[in-house]
Amino acid sequence: MKLSEYLLATLKEAPNDAETISHKLMVRAGMIRKVASGIYNFLPIGLRVFRKVENIIRDEMNKAGAIEVMMPYVTPSDLWIKSGRWDIYGKELLRFNDRAGREFCLGPTHEEVVTDLVDKEIKSYKNLPLTIYQIQPKFRDEIRPRFGVMRAREFVMKDAYSFDINEESADKSYSKMFDAYKRIFERCGLKFRAVEADSGNIGGSFSHEFMVLAETGEDVIMVCDECDYAANIETTPVVFKQKDLDLQEHEKKRGAGKNMPENKIEKISTPSCVSAKDVAEFVGVKISKIVKTMVLSTNEGIEAVLLRGDHELSLTKYKKHRGLDFAELASDNEISKLKTVKGFTGPMNLELKIYADNELKNMTSYVTGGNEKDFHLLNVNHGRDFHIEGFMDCRQSMDGDECPGFPEYTLKSTRGIEVGHVFKLGTKYSESMSAVFTDKDGKNQHFFMGCYGIGVGRVVAAAVEQNNDENGITLPINIAPFHVTVIPTDTKNIEVMNNANNIYDLLIDKNIEVILDDRKESAGIKFKDADLIGIPLQIIIGPKSLEKGIIELRDRSSSEKDEILLENIEDLLNLINEKVR
Repeated sequence: MKLSEYLLATLKEAPNDAETISHKLMVRAGMIRKVASGIYNFLPIGLRVFRKVENIIRDEMNKAGAIEVMMPYVTPSDLWIKSGRWDIYGKELLRFNDRAGREFCLGPTHEEVVTDLVDKEIKSYKNLPLTIYQIQPKFRDEIRPRFGVMRAREFVMKDAYSFDINEESADKSYSKMFDAYKRIFERCGLKFRAVEADSGNIGGSFSHEFMVLAETGEDVIMVCDECDYAANIETTPVVFKQKDLDLQEHEKKRGAGKNMPENKIEKISTPSCVSAKDVAEFVGVKISKIVKTMVLSTNEGIEAVLLRGDHELSLTKYKKHRGLDFAELASDNEISKLKTVKGFTGPMNLELKIYADNELKNMTSYVTGGNEKDFHLLNVNHGRDFHIEGFMDCRQSMDGDECPGFPEYTLKSTRGIEVGHVFKLGTKYSESMSAVFTDKDGKNQHFFMGCYGIGVGRVVAAAVEQNNDENGITLPINIAPFHVTVIPTDTKNIEVMNNANNIYDLLIDKNIEVILDDRKESAGIKFKDADLIGIPLQIIIGPKSLEKGIIELRDRSSSEKDEILLENIEDLLNLINEKVR
């Protein structure tokens, strides 16, 4: 490919709305262009990187025994209604009606479609296990698309689905996909961790996210460097240092007054103190003595949960422990209907079911909201002053928490970009959609399923986040747009151009991915573009070097240069092959 005949659209400056390094560099390098909020064109340079990631994924899926299919991008509502997700998926599901008034949506994921497909095509256990996959556009109407293709509304995903006769077989399929994912991200040259995660809207018994480690990552993960434990902050279990007491026995003891402080509740004025930090500073106590009362809206109604002032709620863990389909912070309107005031809510006389994080079990004489504007209460105690329905681990993990696997080790937080997610679904979809096969005894059984997704564009963006410098992108050779760029510094010099064309033709004959920058631009512009785009190897040909009978091979990442005699052109090929293969 010659750049004079190519669509190269590099920019000196990034757009104002670009926040992350990958977004800025992908736009500047001419990889992507915004069409609408969260919707992008992939330009030629970007598409080449995209296709390389896609091909690595396809290669590893095929090696793992998965079979490629293509399912429709537009899916009918009746399948979603059948699975029970049409009403609960949320506003991310873009719904519309066709001319006949029938309801459809743009598929954000394909569990329903694939379950229906396999139910119709697979009748016997003899055809199982089966794993099928596709690489296809998806659409999720994100409330706040951002970070370029990192969190777009339209994106391309590789989604795979496994079907097995029982849980033991399903575990083997899950393990096979898990290992394939590790190979995919290793081949893409990414530094990543597989972390325990929440299954979210997909559902299922457990799941793992594959996180590319990056400072600009949206997700916080907790890791243990000693034992390689890793989990999303929302799901990391917090080790409670005391054995859990039976709740009724616990409150019985506290209600009987054993070890219960006799300090009476004191109501104090706390003007404009709505945060735990503000209250702690005003009252003159540690923030860990403040108890926050958070009002939640759930599928079982309005309820409250208590946490220490220095802790943050994990809605993911709360929903799991409570067995809820959904839970979110109550709206201002919902709170206004209660006998309380937002910012000053406390558990005393709150006519709701109240739950609490484990850390409150041993707390006494703490500070809570007074359910009245600008007032808090001192010396509050559960058991004596109000009732708690149940204790649970529902706070986010923090730096310094004990490792769940090895208490002698501690966790620390880091940031990551989710590029892949694997789920063990069990029979969630096969049961709701009545998808069955006939077992060896002639009886109908529900398929045991798993699903496995990779965001192709996210992998590209994550690779850019991890591989860049002050001059631009430094992608690993496996996913770089081209392996080599030939840069003649003077296109008016016949000898320079003859040698540049000869070397370019030679590399094409040797099946090396090469682009010739034959544009009538200055050498400086060519060098800047080559560095910005991130082509790993640069062959530089100029009049002065040719006078010495040499050309230069520059490594983009290290900036190291090798001088090669033109008469020993095989040395150039050997050096390139060492780096490319």
